[in-house]
Amino acid sequence: MYQTDPPRPPKETLPTMYDLPSEYPEDSGLPDEFHIFQPQLLRETFFPPNYPVDEVFVGTDLNLYYDLRHTLSYKRPDWFAAVGVSRLYEQQNLRLSYVIWQEGVAPFVVVELLSPGTEKEDLGQTLREINQPPTKWEVYERILRVPYYIVFDRYTDKLQIFQLVADRYSELDLSTPRVWMPGLELGLGLWQGSYQGIERLWLRWYDASGNWLPTPLERESQRANRLAAQLRELGVNPDEF
Repeated sequence: MYQTDPPRPPKETLPTMYDLPSEYPEDSGLPDEFHIFQPQLLRETFFPPNYPVDEVFVGTDLNLYYDLRHTLSYKRPDWFAAVGVSRLYEQQNLRLSYVIWQEGVAPFVVVELLSPGTEKEDLGQTLREINQPPTKWEVYERILRVPYYIVFDRYTDKLQIFQLVADRYSELDLSTPRVWMPGLELGLGLWQGSYQGIERLWLRWYDASGNWLPTPLERESQRANRLAAQLRELGVNPDEF
């Protein structure tokens, strides 16, 4: 392809989402149950009040293509969220992947759930080998400059939160296992409770009042309880229905 003057933008000349899917036969198998349930809980409680729902995108186990010079290089965060970007790809399609040079918006927060085989890379304790792509840490910190990088170890229940300060990640000293993100008007922390019938510590979003944001099932239950209370105030026993 000949060079135009001025040059055409990357969005027009480089591979698109349709060329760069998340599903490759050579990739490893499906995640374990925790890697399914925890991202699902994060998705169900992620509602930044300062962004309309159609300007929020949440990705789970989705390829994140980050380098327009090496268009096949990607990372696959366990969970990430980008705000100020269309919920649908070009306002019309569900995404096959998240391609930075097409989207124009980097994730605001990335969550990695530690596994024994990925712990060192997730925590930035591995060095890039010669002629190898950058590590997750390098991509999130130096290339995409993701403001918040969250790492949670379900085996030890250890939560580590890294915030981008200037051009490097700084680990927050947590007096409590939670962090408030002013840019989202939301906080993320560890919640002890039952989700999918499993009682344990879970990562979950909370609001400015410190209240854990409800899941859709919890919202339905709350509405049913309010209706039952109103009926009782009217002298009607809802249990008779």
